[in-house]
Amino acid sequence: MDLVVASLEAWDGVWRRNQHLVAELLRRDPALRVLFVEPATDPLHTVLGAGPPRRGRGLRPAPQLEGVGPDALWLLEPTKWLPRRVDRHLDERWARQVLRAVRTLGMTDPLLWVNDPAGAMLVEATTWPSFYDVTDDWTLADRPAAELERVTAQEHVLLTRCDEVVVCSPALAASKGGDRPTTLIRNGVDTAAYAVPHRRPLDLPSAPVAVYVGTLHRDRLDVELCEATARALAGAACLVLVGPDALPAEEHARLAEAGVVLLGARPSAEVPAYVQHADVLVVPHVVTPFTDSLDPIKLYEYQASGRLVVSTPVAGFRDADDPLVTVAPGERFVAAVVGAVTRHVGSTPGEQGDAERARQWDWSRRVDELEQVIGRLRPSARRA
Repeated sequence: MDLVVASLEAWDGVWRRNQHLVAELLRRDPALRVLFVEPATDPLHTVLGAGPPRRGRGLRPAPQLEGVGPDALWLLEPTKWLPRRVDRHLDERWARQVLRAVRTLGMTDPLLWVNDPAGAMLVEATTWPSFYDVTDDWTLADRPAAELERVTAQEHVLLTRCDEVVVCSPALAASKGGDRPTTLIRNGVDTAAYAVPHRRPLDLPSAPVAVYVGTLHRDRLDVELCEATARALAGAACLVLVGPDALPAEEHARLAEAGVVLLGARPSAEVPAYVQHADVLVVPHVVTPFTDSLDPIKLYEYQASGRLVVSTPVAGFRDADDPLVTVAPGERFVAAVVGAVTRHVGSTPGEQGDAERARQWDWSRRVDELEQVIGRLRPSARRA
């Protein structure tokens, strides 16, 4: 079987939902081939200040994965040459790049997995069996009106024309399943990676640390709360943020000035070490309709580590049935973190972990559920 994945994330060292699920599907099925479509590069945007310009790497074989054949996984990184307001046919050009790659690989009737709403263009342009995997409600994000209008229109196509709709959270099941059935497949964790002790990372400060792992983005991260937490910990501990940094330069500078240690992105294989060696794990997230739609991967990673967690009342954490998770709204969050660090400094990494409980969140369980969706979309199942 052939599978085309229109992903919101690149295939890189920071693995998220799509990479974990695709890799496990490939290991289970030696006959499966996957074209993984990454977000397009934007040379014009980068040359205006976000970094050195780079054109997309196009179609190429993926780095070798353990247990996966050399020609099973292909990556496509398109190039976005002009802003959408200038190139009104941008999405059509993107879709044509994907279709050319599909033809180059000899895929004749692939299954389409849409995570990026832009994939609506492929749903309209083909008769491929398809499913929409909703991991974020971008219609609720803080975006310009034109972008929200475009995403809303794309999602309408996906919800009405895809054969199946998969969601990662109960909130998304409620908001996207009003007119059609949905399948809930939550996020997960690489249980094996958290079942063994890891050495303390060399760049993790030696002082007691409150650690956050995740992408630094205004959609999720409460920058002001991070500043306040870092200042309250000063002299006794420090706040460490580990993950890709998508914050504006001004906010990055404010965090650094407040004493926050920003380590940047780390490969997924290294993340368990940062989580295990935290004195306290924190989730200083904003509470918005957008964050309420999420099923945070860090929920499962944090719980698998057995460390104490302090979170704002965001989806996932506020409903966690776990004595190690403390939920504190903004005005109490700082005090809760300071108190937790004071009480739990020096506890042995992972000593409170519950490996048996964590196995229920393993990505392999999520792939079991995803295979049922794919099974319903295979040609033999569709003919029956």
